[in-house]
Amino acid sequence: MRNSYNIYTAALLILASVFASCKKESLNLTPTNDIIADQVYSTPEGYKQAFAKVYASWALVGTKGPGSLVGDLAGFDPAQTDFLRQYWNLQELCSDESSCAWPDPGVPDAVYGTPGPDNNMIRGLYARCIYQITLVNEFLRESTPEKLSSRNITGQAATDIALYRSEARFLRAFQYSVLMDLYGNPPFLTEADEIGKVAPKQIKRADLFNYVESELKAIEGELAAPMTNEYGRADRAAAWTILARIYLNSEVYLGAGKGKYTEAIAYASKVIGAGYSLAGNYKHLFLTDNRYTSKEIILTINYDGFKTQTYGGTTFLINGNVDPGMNPASFGIPGGGWSGYRTKSTLPLLFGDYSGNTDKRALFFGNKIANDDISVSTDGLRTTKFRNVSSTGEMGGSQDGMLCSLDFPLLRLADVYLVYAEAVLRGGTGGSMGQALAYFNQIRQRAYGNASGNLTAITLNDILNERGRELYLEGYRRTDLIRFGKFSGSDYLWPWKGGVKAGKALEDFRVLFPLPSTDVIANPNLTQNTGY
Repeated sequence: MRNSYNIYTAALLILASVFASCKKESLNLTPTNDIIADQVYSTPEGYKQAFAKVYASWALVGTKGPGSLVGDLAGFDPAQTDFLRQYWNLQELCSDESSCAWPDPGVPDAVYGTPGPDNNMIRGLYARCIYQITLVNEFLRESTPEKLSSRNITGQAATDIALYRSEARFLRAFQYSVLMDLYGNPPFLTEADEIGKVAPKQIKRADLFNYVESELKAIEGELAAPMTNEYGRADRAAAWTILARIYLNSEVYLGAGKGKYTEAIAYASKVIGAGYSLAGNYKHLFLTDNRYTSKEIILTINYDGFKTQTYGGTTFLINGNVDPGMNPASFGIPGGGWSGYRTKSTLPLLFGDYSGNTDKRALFFGNKIANDDISVSTDGLRTTKFRNVSSTGEMGGSQDGMLCSLDFPLLRLADVYLVYAEAVLRGGTGGSMGQALAYFNQIRQRAYGNASGNLTAITLNDILNERGRELYLEGYRRTDLIRFGKFSGSDYLWPWKGGVKAGKALEDFRVLFPLPSTDVIANPNLTQNTGY
């Protein structure tokens, strides 16, 4: 069953639950409301609602709606604390792809690639990841076979809850993979740790890699078969995709010479063989009916402009990249357009003559490509990639002409094709250069509409550039630049890198973000990352 929003909208039925708001950015969280676990988890429906809350925390900031001052995370503006908004900002603003004119605290530092331990985005993403991990840990504690038996939950209900447990473990492994990638050495707790009794210990990046790998491999056979789960829920292909991605980045996480490129090829091949196919039209991947127009998307974060309202997610992504001079109604946001984001010149230049390019992925608006003043919203091109409209031109659901109903394609097949190709080029076995080139050219054939853009041979630099053209503004770029050795140093410069208009070297320690200073102060077990 692939019903669009059931798993998220069910969470809105929970008026109160065992989960409390974060008091600190810490894994040491204790429920503080009057409803105890035995009440929340007394029925199969209670388990389903608690499970929905775990998923919903990925997309929402609380149960009060986008205008509320109260969200899941105490001490933050709720509009600034959803996962996608913070993750996207840190991955894209810190890279060669996006800039932002807003003077909000932390934004300029991110544009320069130099956010510090008190940066709001650094704190917000860290807290959001940990919050979802905390929800998972609590759900797993309360859904063991012993707990189910003690509450007389048996039969199909118990079977369903077992699947919920596997998906919850996937979500936890995903969030730990984000913390591993961006922060390196975060605090670490699982359901085995007694809540409220211990300060979370710090885990080393290599050990966290091993944990994420072992969790995903342990649950891959328990998750639903590819393309058989409810829409917006993880299946085996989602787990395989995350495994392929962490294997591709393994030398970053484990050290030089410790690459797991053979494993990356193996898991990419599992995804490729699972029945997915590239969308016929690239633009359709970023429109509101993307779940119907192709079999390319492996996992989405779901949004609905009526049922799951947030000023983050794709509402942020679409409105932030549109200004009033772009006819917001054509983007499905007649009441919106926030005039904030635009591309750094290095992104459209990947497409050569972007204004007349035959590569259909070059989706830009404006005439001024240069970035001379980061405080001017029209100083650089805007992207028209994401829209709150369908492939037939119908406006996506929106209560106020600003909230959006575009599901974000978190994992998709084109990325997996490029993972396979890069892993082959990096020396992995079990694949072939011929197949790598074929996957690479399939992506380009869609982009050009024919074979005119095909290459006869590819290099690692071709892979990096193609990832930029294919996956731009989808939250990959900072990680990609680090893996290719392009993020720090001065070998590759882009506008405002390091806070200088022409760009300057970033220090090597910035390949890791800092842990938030508030958590380092609160938890004596944490040591700040080098350089901060």
